[in-house]
Amino acid sequence: MLLAIDSSAGTSVAVVDRDYGVLASRSVLDPLRHAEVIGELLAEVLAESGADVSALSAVAVGLGPGPFTGLRVGIAAGRAFALAAGKPVVGVVSHDAIALAHYAGGGWGELLVTTDARRRELYWSHYAGLDELGVPRRVAGPAVAKPDAVPAGGRRIDATEVPAESLGLLAERLRASGRASTGLEPLYLRSPDVTLAAPKRVTG
Repeated sequence: MLLAIDSSAGTSVAVVDRDYGVLASRSVLDPLRHAEVIGELLAEVLAESGADVSALSAVAVGLGPGPFTGLRVGIAAGRAFALAAGKPVVGVVSHDAIALAHYAGGGWGELLVTTDARRRELYWSHYAGLDELGVPRRVAGPAVAKPDAVPAGGRRIDATEVPAESLGLLAERLRASGRASTGLEPLYLRSPDVTLAAPKRVTG
């Protein structure tokens, strides 16, 4: 059983179990209120699932791609929770979770996942079904491009959220197969929207 958090689009939190599935999940689609809602969502899913923090095996966080400001909120929250609980953190590419939700729902074949990158651009990833362990086969991406430059790739899903329940179930599969990543490098794919101004020179 683990706690999953993603803030690459809206904010999504879930408690999942490899054997029993999704125990609780909450999402807020607003892409600008991550910091305001994530604490409440965490409290709600833990209460609804009845999960004791000590029973969690890990915390899974979505690594994006996503905008700098929103993405770092979920990663920071996951790190802080895991540190306090004494649990490991697993990093998962957020687009992989969207792909898993598609294939788990009966989808098949090639798939192109896109999410909003702002600045009139899209993040995209291309998939070719599931491997033998039920993990999406990502064959290209994540990358960022203007809408008319996004390549074709079978059925296209323009996602507005990343379901934490799928992210968590994917993390469970990766952990079971020994392929879980403890790397937590966010996939910004470009410079932050806000940059610090260079200090002014002071002359005497």
